[in-house]
Amino acid sequence: MRDPLSKKIKNIEPSGIRKFFDIVSEMKDAISLGVGEPDFDTPWHIREEGIYSLERGRTFYTSNAGLKELKQEISYYLKRRFDLEYDANHEIIMTVGGSEAIDAAFRAMLDAGDEVLIPQPSYVSYEPCAILADGVPVTIRLREEDQFKLTKDQLLEAITDKTKILVLPFPNNPTGAIMTKEDLQEIADVVIEKDLYVLSDEIYSELTYSGRHVSIASLPGMKERTIVINGFSKSYAMTGWRLGYACGPRVILDQMLKIHQFAIMCAPTTSQYAAVEAMRNGDDDVEQMRNAYNQRRNFLMKAFREMGLQCFEPFGAFYVFPSIKEFGMTSEEFANRLLREEKVAVVPGTAFGECGEGFLRISYAYSIDSLKEALGRLQSFIERLRKEKETC
Repeated sequence: MRDPLSKKIKNIEPSGIRKFFDIVSEMKDAISLGVGEPDFDTPWHIREEGIYSLERGRTFYTSNAGLKELKQEISYYLKRRFDLEYDANHEIIMTVGGSEAIDAAFRAMLDAGDEVLIPQPSYVSYEPCAILADGVPVTIRLREEDQFKLTKDQLLEAITDKTKILVLPFPNNPTGAIMTKEDLQEIADVVIEKDLYVLSDEIYSELTYSGRHVSIASLPGMKERTIVINGFSKSYAMTGWRLGYACGPRVILDQMLKIHQFAIMCAPTTSQYAAVEAMRNGDDDVEQMRNAYNQRRNFLMKAFREMGLQCFEPFGAFYVFPSIKEFGMTSEEFANRLLREEKVAVVPGTAFGECGEGFLRISYAYSIDSLKEALGRLQSFIERLRKEKETC
């Protein structure tokens, strides 16, 4: 028989995040600090609206682009929260999570051979989605000494005649790094000068702990060059509802919608009705969750200082990215031993790009009790490693 598979898909590695948690699911008394999923239930008033939509028989397809009512609420939300103005009729489409929006944007914008600049460490989907769209991913290695921010000099060095899109993954998964307005302005100046487009993944925009999130699309000259990706999973604890959205110039959104029509039809109807309620009345829920995450973030940073584990201070998302370079082990070796010996699961930094070597991603989207137990086990493991090192 001929090979049924595409060479392109066979050359793409599966997600480096999932394999640890397939093991954890079958390991008794294991604690997972790896999955980027809020431990909060979706707020009741949002769930109730979803239930109510089902009771009323709202189980039909929506328009391909999404419920008009929801897109209008998103338009209001983006204006009041981030000073972004989008026409609900033509510049917003609803997608199945932010991940579908990323995929559709690449497929709508890239021709074979176009280069996509991807700062790493970053979310695992950017690189494979660029490849599947016949683009060429080009990695920019973010540095701890720069607080894992993208710098102007790094961007200029990576640009070639084939560069078309810059991925801007801030607040960042896995590092928790953010970009200030001043940081973004330097990047925007280069983007405009070099005639590039930006895919700005802002799924963690509500989870920032040092002032309000700034979108690069809000800077002069950038709205017409930027696709903003966002959604409901992280801010509203709606991961399983699978609902995201893309905002951008109509010339791009029209083509993304075409892809969405043929591949998906429409985002889940029940989720869209629930999301209307989230947009209208969910600000207090977001604030409560953000405060809880910030408390956990501070707890982790204090614990790392006490155990002498180096970690730059993150100000976004719900991850920390501590360095384990002192132990002379690869990230995968460290994570495997920690899981095997202490039954604590974390993600090797290399799951987010080769430049994540020497780091771990630890999520604090877990209760303080779980974090305390896991950190106690981590401290025991680290003390054991340091003793081993002394005896060598």
